[in-house]
Amino acid sequence: MKNALRQTALNMTTTAAIAFALTGAIAAPAFAQKPITKPPVASILTWTEKQQLERYPNIESVYAVATIKKGDKVHELPAGTAVDPKVKFGSKTSTVDAFMKGNRITGVIAIKDGKVVLEKYALGRKPTDRWTSFSVAKSVTATLIGAAIKDRYIDSIYDPITKYIPELEGSAYDGVSLRRVMTMTSGVKWNEDYANPKSDVARAGAAEWKGGANPLVTYMSKLKREAPAGSKWVYKTGETDLAGIALGRALAGKSIAQYASEKLWAPYGMEQDAIWMVDKAGHERGGCCMSMTLRDYARIGTFMLGGGVIDGKSILPAGWVEDATTNHVPGKQAEKDSYGYFWWPIENGYLAIGIFGQGIYVYPKENLVIAVNSAMKKASDKTQSQKMGALIGAIRAAANGE
Repeated sequence: MKNALRQTALNMTTTAAIAFALTGAIAAPAFAQKPITKPPVASILTWTEKQQLERYPNIESVYAVATIKKGDKVHELPAGTAVDPKVKFGSKTSTVDAFMKGNRITGVIAIKDGKVVLEKYALGRKPTDRWTSFSVAKSVTATLIGAAIKDRYIDSIYDPITKYIPELEGSAYDGVSLRRVMTMTSGVKWNEDYANPKSDVARAGAAEWKGGANPLVTYMSKLKREAPAGSKWVYKTGETDLAGIALGRALAGKSIAQYASEKLWAPYGMEQDAIWMVDKAGHERGGCCMSMTLRDYARIGTFMLGGGVIDGKSILPAGWVEDATTNHVPGKQAEKDSYGYFWWPIENGYLAIGIFGQGIYVYPKENLVIAVNSAMKKASDKTQSQKMGALIGAIRAAANGE
């Protein structure tokens, strides 16, 4: 994300708030994933529109992945009273189908009071097709960290990150808690400029893994401090992957994909196996790139909406969902920026967002979840984001009978 966010998600209309989050939530998939083709594919950020439609549902054909296995049951999503709103943007009003086709949106689903009130696909997408998540995976990583605290793999969110990644001892991360990393308030200096090849986000992902230390950890250990921990919020993709590495190490030999299966995928009843892109060291990326069906995206939202409860028992610490989706941006920055534990709080709800138009939108008071997948032309664009906001706003209004 660019450092100068200019809008707040705290007190906005749906359209403006979503535009804020989408404009800001740029993940850096240039980070260290492992291509399996020869020659390796070009950066995922540079794929043509045709390549997007071919590869987003089949990411395992070009990158190494780990599998998140489903269980024997399926969390049913029964049909409710269907809605089919019109989407107004500027002077033009469109059907949802036309709007999806015109904006390269491949799937959208709305779950109101536990029932499907809208489900549509476009551009050749099928309900059984998985789709890559980009930064939506960050929010899942945060949720699994909560589960790991409940299970005592991690003692506390206030543990120092160095407890799990001792290679960071003696660096700017000394004294920085896991919570500070998850809220991106570590105070460690970072440049997330994707257009600058000398930025941290570009350089951190460039190192090759040759065995031994994870190259991302090595890079992060050399960063400098610019502010006291907890005093400044700066979006840092590198820290989301650090959080994933810390989780993986805390699980003591169990992979993150295996843990995701045991804690969420199988017991909650996801309908298909999911996959999770791994880095060059073979570790699931905390900051990017799960792939799942549209309905399983929605099930992540309904799981959060239900407070993290499965079969009558919460898999998360008491109050975790509320804390994870509350704004933890410090001081006056909170007047314009909003961020929780890898979730984006907005008025009346919270979001999990990924570039090129991926998202899970949760509105607890409305008992509503909307999930969307896309192959938009740009990773992040103001007009593109405003259009997504218009779509979500129209669906939300229709689902609520407005």
